[in-house]
Amino acid sequence: MNSHHYFNRANYRGFIYGLIALLIFASACSVGPDYRRPPVTTPANYKEAEPAATAQSIDDVIKTKWWEMFADPELNALEEQVDLSNQTVAQAEARYRQARALVVSARAAYYPTVTLGVGITREQTSPTVNSGSGKKDAAPFTDHTMPIDVSWEIDVWGRIRRTVESSEANAQANVADLEAAKLSARAQLAQAYFQLRTLDAQKQLLDATVVADQKSLELTNNRYNSGVASRGDVLQAETQLKTTQAQAIDTGVQRAQLEHAIALLIGKAPADLSISVAPLKTTPPALPAGVPEEILKRRPDVAAAERLMASANAQIGVAEAAYYPNVSLNTTGGFESSNAAKWFSWMGRFWSAGLGMTQTLFDGGLRGGQLDQARAAYDASVASYRQTVLTGYQEVEDNLAAQRILRDEANMQDEAVNAAQQSLAVTMNQYQAGTVSYLNVIVAQTIALSNQRTAVDILGRRLTANVLLVKALGGGWKTS
Repeated sequence: MNSHHYFNRANYRGFIYGLIALLIFASACSVGPDYRRPPVTTPANYKEAEPAATAQSIDDVIKTKWWEMFADPELNALEEQVDLSNQTVAQAEARYRQARALVVSARAAYYPTVTLGVGITREQTSPTVNSGSGKKDAAPFTDHTMPIDVSWEIDVWGRIRRTVESSEANAQANVADLEAAKLSARAQLAQAYFQLRTLDAQKQLLDATVVADQKSLELTNNRYNSGVASRGDVLQAETQLKTTQAQAIDTGVQRAQLEHAIALLIGKAPADLSISVAPLKTTPPALPAGVPEEILKRRPDVAAAERLMASANAQIGVAEAAYYPNVSLNTTGGFESSNAAKWFSWMGRFWSAGLGMTQTLFDGGLRGGQLDQARAAYDASVASYRQTVLTGYQEVEDNLAAQRILRDEANMQDEAVNAAQQSLAVTMNQYQAGTVSYLNVIVAQTIALSNQRTAVDILGRRLTANVLLVKALGGGWKTS
């Protein structure tokens, strides 16, 4: 009897030791390629960057709240509402939570599944079963059971680990997507805000011109009443005034649309937002370019593309694991009795335990197709990643060029404004002296107004280029 118990204990210990050895082996084995980020071609410097901008650190200028560099309190207040109310950002945040939940679901496969059942069955055996035994038919009886089943897939080949690896990389990509949505919404808001302020400056300029045109009309009327000017001069002055007034009114259409767009970006109905009219006073800040390699660490869309590569790489391992046997541990135990009073007695216990292994021998090429699909998906993700990086370089170069060229254009335009204003003053003096016709005054007024409006437009374009450059550089976000 003792030797029998010793034999059972030895077998049990052997089973446990074998299981431990299998688990240790499983923890050290994962099929499929380990992920390494593919190289990308990175230029040493930007083509359009100036040496001073390249030498300066991006982090010294572009902070997390990058919009504060424009020193506009109203813009700051609007930007703070993006995270709270923008519905596109809310969608991205929900997708991130969904991705995190999928990680939890994938990790659950690391652990055994335990199920508990309770059953009460009334049974009556068939008379034909006992007819040959010479006994009477068995009486009906009630079977009380409470089985506990434990099943556990042992991750020998790393299928589960690769699945978790893929899910975690997807979740990290969703984090980057969330940051990209925030950056995009904030950049759109800043662009719309500066365009609105540009229209405010245009309206202010046109209103000032209307006042000047009214004075010109009064002067022309006085000259007409004195017999110095003709009726045609009066009509020309009146036409000039009405044209400028119409232009001032026309700015209201686009301004209203921009205000509505800003309301949408901060998650409000247009009726709930009103932005007071204010002139454009912001000076475009000088932004550094840094080095191209920083884009790999700063742009959230690049980070998302890189994480999707890692996810696709892990899926190759999942597909390769399908070629290997599936190893599982299954145990069942519980209590069973035909008497409810003895349902949970020690004598009514039962159990079984064992390891199982299954291997697919033929699947008509299913696994091969799935593996080829996984490899092709990875190759596509690599191409997408590299294209995203190249697009980032292009956007930085575009806005570096715009920042530099528009600055030079603004300086030249300021000189043109000064010259036009001096020309208008001289022409008005000549008209009052009677040496030129009023048509010369109209031409000088039109040129002066056109140059002033162009100067305001260039300032707005410079601010927009600044915002787009901040976006192209990834804002204040970093992969770390």
